[in-house]
Amino acid sequence: MNAGGLGETRERDEETAPGNNPVEAQRPRNSISSFIFISFILFLLTNHNGAELVAQNQYRDALRSYNWQLGNYSAWLNGTESNFTLPETEPLLEPLIHSFVAPGNELNPSTSSYYSNITGYIQCTLHFHNITTPHSFNSSEMPLPAWAPLADSLMKGANMTELVERVSVGGWNLSAPKKLGWNGAEKFAPTSWRFNSSTPREDVAMVHGRMDMTDPNTGAEFRLTFEGVHFLKNGSVYGLAEPGDISPDIRLLPGVVPQPYKNLTAQLVEPEMARRVARLQAQLDSGTMDFSVINDDQSQSRPRCSLTLFMQLKPTSIPRDRMRELEAEMLNPTGITTVKDPGIKIEGVLVSKECGFVWELQDGEGVRSAAWFRMVTTYAGIAALVYLCLLGLLARQMNVSNTPTNLSRLSRWSFLTQALADSIFFAGHITFAVVTEGKPSVSLAAPAFLACLLFVYEAQFAILIFQIQAPEDSAPVPAPAAARQAGESGDASQQSEPGVPSPNVSSAPSLSDRIRSIYSRVTSHPQFKLWFTLAVFIVFVIRISIYPPLALFVLGGMYAGLWIPQIYRSARRGRTSGMNMEYLVGTTILRLAIAYYFLAYKGNILDIEAKEWFWPLAAVLVAEVLVIRLQELFGPAFFLPKRLSNVPTYDYHPPIPLPDPEAPEQSLGDCAICMDAILVDPVNSKRARSSDGKEPGDLDLGGLLNRVSRGASGGRKNYSLAPCHHLFHTECLERWLAIKNICPQCRRPLPPL
Repeated sequence: MNAGGLGETRERDEETAPGNNPVEAQRPRNSISSFIFISFILFLLTNHNGAELVAQNQYRDALRSYNWQLGNYSAWLNGTESNFTLPETEPLLEPLIHSFVAPGNELNPSTSSYYSNITGYIQCTLHFHNITTPHSFNSSEMPLPAWAPLADSLMKGANMTELVERVSVGGWNLSAPKKLGWNGAEKFAPTSWRFNSSTPREDVAMVHGRMDMTDPNTGAEFRLTFEGVHFLKNGSVYGLAEPGDISPDIRLLPGVVPQPYKNLTAQLVEPEMARRVARLQAQLDSGTMDFSVINDDQSQSRPRCSLTLFMQLKPTSIPRDRMRELEAEMLNPTGITTVKDPGIKIEGVLVSKECGFVWELQDGEGVRSAAWFRMVTTYAGIAALVYLCLLGLLARQMNVSNTPTNLSRLSRWSFLTQALADSIFFAGHITFAVVTEGKPSVSLAAPAFLACLLFVYEAQFAILIFQIQAPEDSAPVPAPAAARQAGESGDASQQSEPGVPSPNVSSAPSLSDRIRSIYSRVTSHPQFKLWFTLAVFIVFVIRISIYPPLALFVLGGMYAGLWIPQIYRSARRGRTSGMNMEYLVGTTILRLAIAYYFLAYKGNILDIEAKEWFWPLAAVLVAEVLVIRLQELFGPAFFLPKRLSNVPTYDYHPPIPLPDPEAPEQSLGDCAICMDAILVDPVNSKRARSSDGKEPGDLDLGGLLNRVSRGASGGRKNYSLAPCHHLFHTECLERWLAIKNICPQCRRPLPPL
């Protein structure tokens, strides 16, 4: 019988085993749903909304067009039949250009030289001139500029209706920009020439790039794409420019250079076109197409104004061989000592006959790309060191403020402000690294990572402060007496009508009630305000990162009020900040150093103009640090009037009646933490009664506090009465408040001890 029972048990166990139970066996996934899911993922990974096919078609069309243009241009150079004809040059255009900027001359190589490669970044001051105004008939007493007669002759007979239509496309104010950013790349002539030369030319180079302008009133950006020729001997650059990202036709470059350079420029254009065609063909064959070519640039509204470009380098006082040595050291650093880099200085002019205006470029200063990349790397190293120091100071402050008592003194808004600033710096460094590419982008990863790490720790510390200080804002618990009265009144009402049953009214809540209930549940969450604030901060950071001037202005405003929340909390709570002076002063100095680099230093990598409001900002921030220090010396509310400086504080040691002297145990009660009795020294109690004749219940506060002790020893304030009327030993409460700032019995918030 036992054997049979064991056998039945074993069979039941085998049937109910997980591996043999057909009910609990995992059903195979439907193959159709898996196939659809995998296909959807592959579609998301490989789909470019048709971008790849569009890019291939655009590349093929561009390649076909370039081959056709190259063939016609080569035939034109050979003097055979061709569909290409170089437009006639406007004879008044060159004199008008040189009336603004004089052409350069060849220099003595032993005493002076020009930069041979202007690949880099240049900032110029921009001046707008309207050349459609008939200056010759101007009746003002102001003397006419030298270019006025030439402009009148050039624009004579112009169709003003068509001119206004070209300029007004897109509603862009051409006279608004005051600054122009020039970003160009230069390439020497190829090693093979169309006609008779097999050696590379070192006196001429092709230049291409873009020029960016911004309307200071609306923030609208305007871009020009240019192609040009740089003649190294006299430092002159001739070229063409078109609005947008569409490059000008480089076959027209021979028509804008002076007559002695036309043949040389024509020979230079053909191999450059062949090189671009070969590069385009290689991209199409390898499939490494740039999807950025797919844009609506042609459909965007921009003024249809073709421009003629002339730029002239200013000579330097450095001999040519020393200048070549300097440029070689910039490209390939070897550590040798060279002359100081004088920087690129340039002036120029942009003329548009079709639209009747001139942009004059003055006071152009810039740096070579290699020197700028070195500046970026140097900045990245210094910024990483600054953020590392900030991270160390924060870690030391977090180690000091690791108790609820110290955390209750701090203001979370000061740390949230720093977290927001660091998130903006993180986004800016990442964006800058993506834009720069190359080696500088690798160096910018270090400050970006440290800024992100600092943001995480500051946000975490702010959340911890919020959690500790959350009971301060909690609503008081309703008194139980009210509930008791309500219950009694309810019982009375029920007793008043015993024969009438209470109606069961249950109606479905309306939509507004549901929405109100959901809203109250969400907003009543303890951390709702904090997470909502962080979400708004993140959206705010993403939005302002798109427009750097706004980001700098916001950062300046946040830095100006960095320590104001801490000053306010200290004065309101009647307690000092508890911040280490090492952290306070160090953080202020380091953050001002970062702000100084971008807001006051003219040689910053972003070429941001110095802001006059930086120095008042720094003075305000230093004054805030001084106020916090004075709060520690003279009191948190020393700067307030006396009627406002008295901060009400809770007294943990109020007068308490002593127990009956006839009682066997002289105790005020049990401690709510250690559960031991809070004893009163009977000797002191009797001595007090016999000396002054007072009853124990009539003792004042001073006499009582000298008689209450834990056990039978001590003469200090060893009892503490919380606002919730729970009694503790002072030592026990001090140890408890070092961990939490709520009552261990009722969980209500406790004020500082």
